[in-house]
Amino acid sequence: MGVNKAILIGRLGKDPELKYTASGRPVTTFTLATTERWTNQEGQKQEQTTWHNIVAWGRPAEIMNEYLAKGREVYIEGRIVNRSYDDKDGNKRHISEIVVQNFQFIGSGREGGGQGGGERAPAAEDAAAPEGAAPAEDDLPF
Repeated sequence: MGVNKAILIGRLGKDPELKYTASGRPVTTFTLATTERWTNQEGQKQEQTTWHNIVAWGRPAEIMNEYLAKGREVYIEGRIVNRSYDDKDGNKRHISEIVVQNFQFIGSGREGGGQGGGERAPAAEDAAAPEGAAPAEDDLPF
């Protein structure tokens, strides 16, 4: 038995990008920044930002693309997926992504667009491929 779950609250680093696979399935991608702040032993404030690659499939992809924008705060639940691909120069690249299973808009929307705050997203039944399965390589839009 295993658990693969990521829970993040952060701000979008760019506007979501909506694409459609060859089979017509919507997929939205964006980056999410999570920032940790603390005071070190010398009393100096410290800050570290981590960037996460976020992927949403199906209806949640369309909703996120419509209501989220750069700077908007969002709560994300998902699973961590590691994959590799060949870039345009033929180099092998590795990427880690959070595939959205559930999400919730946070804040008033004034930070970066969208509407209202605290909306609860619909269940993300079709947000990801079946557990343990990855989309077919030819079905990825990037």
